[in-house]
Amino acid sequence: MSSLPQDKKRTVHIALPSLGDDEWQALKEPIDNGWLTQGAKVAEFEKGFAERHGVKHALAVTSCTTALHLALAALDIGPGDEVIVPAFTWVSTANAVLYCGAKPVLCDVDTKTFNIDIEKVADCVTDKTKAIIPVHLFGLCIDMDKLRSAIPEHIAIVEDAACGAGAQYKDKCAGNLGDLGCFSFHPRKSITCGEGGMVTTNDDALADRIQKMRNHGAGISEEQRHHGPQPYILPQFDVLGFNYRMTDLQGAVANVQLTKLDQFIEERAKGAQWYRDVLGDLDWLTCPSEPDDGKHAWQSFVTYIDQDKAPKPRNEIMADLHQMGVATRPGTHSVHMLDYYKNTFGFNGDDFPSAKACELNSMAVPLHNRMTAEDYEYVANCIKSI
Repeated sequence: MSSLPQDKKRTVHIALPSLGDDEWQALKEPIDNGWLTQGAKVAEFEKGFAERHGVKHALAVTSCTTALHLALAALDIGPGDEVIVPAFTWVSTANAVLYCGAKPVLCDVDTKTFNIDIEKVADCVTDKTKAIIPVHLFGLCIDMDKLRSAIPEHIAIVEDAACGAGAQYKDKCAGNLGDLGCFSFHPRKSITCGEGGMVTTNDDALADRIQKMRNHGAGISEEQRHHGPQPYILPQFDVLGFNYRMTDLQGAVANVQLTKLDQFIEERAKGAQWYRDVLGDLDWLTCPSEPDDGKHAWQSFVTYIDQDKAPKPRNEIMADLHQMGVATRPGTHSVHMLDYYKNTFGFNGDDFPSAKACELNSMAVPLHNRMTAEDYEYVANCIKSI
């Protein structure tokens, strides 16, 4: 290890949220007025998010996981139904299907984009297929036109845009490409409020249903009930709901973060381009690229290691980088290789070879809005020294 560049004072994190005094000050209003649960700040965030993404409705919830659950529940997906999901994704994409009592049908992915392999989607369709959840993984939108033409019209498209705030496919934003879109505001995402999620749709009936279902199934919101002229009225509950409401504390922070979204993406895009320019001559490392027709959101920068050409196995490379203070992670995991899914559905590791390869060969390197030019240079030099 002595031949490798080491700066014992430097640690470059895989991700760090970019928060400051603006977000701190934004918290004062809900704290002072005492309205901490879903209220005016959440409504403001929903309005701004919908406008930014060109969609009619945006409904804030507790996480992207609960957003996915609500989206599927609003589509009446339940026992006996099937939902196609990519085999390489965060586990909540598939878990949300199980929450509804339906069956997740895994589809292999494209190792170049990490997104679902559209050429294989048609083989996953059966007479029980009710929806598909394409994931805009790491901020790169799926080729939606190609996907839509690959499946029957009656199959709903629920975008897992957890990484896709601000991403675009052609002239449309993520969340405005399918029947519903689901976003995350976890700290590893480009904008954050600690946790939180959003469901987007242009369908009035779906929006109305989700509005009720996120609030226990109530016909009116807590804000409407408490501020209305008839305090003795309790809401009606005509659907089974959940408690998936975002708080106004989160909404206040999210409003500030939303104003910085475009700046954050621009900064990340410059960092991604710098990585590609500097690391592009490594024949064992493939860097992600910008889409030909759209806009990458750059939630993370996930490379692919060619194990036949790499100087060391992927895990040893990551361990070396860790010793040098550079944080890395596998891109995400293969759902079919997780114990619960292996035990429940009888999967084995070779069922989805591209997803398996992505888990074993992908390596996310630091990309976030608190990185300095020196951080980027240090990360690149460490990688090139391997």
